[in-house]
Amino acid sequence: MKLLFLNGPNLNMLGIREPDIYGKQTYASLEKYIREFCKELGVECEIFQSNHEGALVDAIQGAYQKFDGIVINPAAYTHTSVALLDAVKAVGIPTVEVHISDVSKREDFRQVSYIRLACCKTVAGHGFEGYRLAAEHLISIL
Repeated sequence: MKLLFLNGPNLNMLGIREPDIYGKQTYASLEKYIREFCKELGVECEIFQSNHEGALVDAIQGAYQKFDGIVINPAAYTHTSVALLDAVKAVGIPTVEVHISDVSKREDFRQVSYIRLACCKTVAGHGFEGYRLAAEHLISIL
């Protein structure tokens, strides 16, 4: 099984950006965490982060017939991007939406998720562990 982990804008600033919300661990720590649990679960993984919407759309499209599942933290694009929604719908790859913080307890605009319409599950508020929970869900349904 091969999973693609996608991370949207500003996640490269983990540990610096609002540590009271996102924690003090860095993006490098997140990548290491993902690689370690994927190895433990016997899953191949690829990890990609971009601050650019089109690069994320390209990554989703590039996953077609190459990956079994996608774990995506679209970050701010969660609330704005029909393009990411359409890309996930187009490739038809089971996808789980992940958020480090509990977006349901944050600003009103964060309650809107376009991509959720194409996802089989949303995991929010579990920090880095949310990525593992998302991967485990994909493994269970695949």
